[in-house]
Amino acid sequence: MEWQVASFSQLDSYTVYAMLQLRVDVFVVEQNCPYPELDNKDLHPQTRHILLKKGDKILAYARVLAPGVSYEHSPALGRICVSQTARRLALGRGLMDKALDVTSSCWPDLEIRISAQCYLQRFYESFGFIACSEPYLEDDIPHLEMARPATPPQFSSHPVT
Repeated sequence: MEWQVASFSQLDSYTVYAMLQLRVDVFVVEQNCPYPELDNKDLHPQTRHILLKKGDKILAYARVLAPGVSYEHSPALGRICVSQTARRLALGRGLMDKALDVTSSCWPDLEIRISAQCYLQRFYESFGFIACSEPYLEDDIPHLEMARPATPPQFSSHPVT
């Protein structure tokens, strides 16, 4: 397994296909949630795609968005997902660590924001995120806006129970 961090223009067509297939499998098919998957944010020159690949398969994925793309003054993480066949391997924790490293290296002095599905609130809190909104519906799924300060307190890397 190997991590890949790339802009959209650095991805080959097979990787783009596998990336979109994973995102549609998780967010559209599994969650039974039709929504506009292609939102042009992938194409932004500062967007970074984080993929954990095993051969031609993508097991985990997240994208890092520059300030001004989703949130006016903050970078954001989005489309965070792990393939159904790779769950329970703690890949989500590794994916978040990698995404936070990439985001912090690009924008070290800025808080990081996410629009998190409510059921994952404790997971994101374990990485230093704090809820900063009341629950709201996004594509008919309950979400919370969460923020992680630029210099978060230290958190243990033990799994959330």
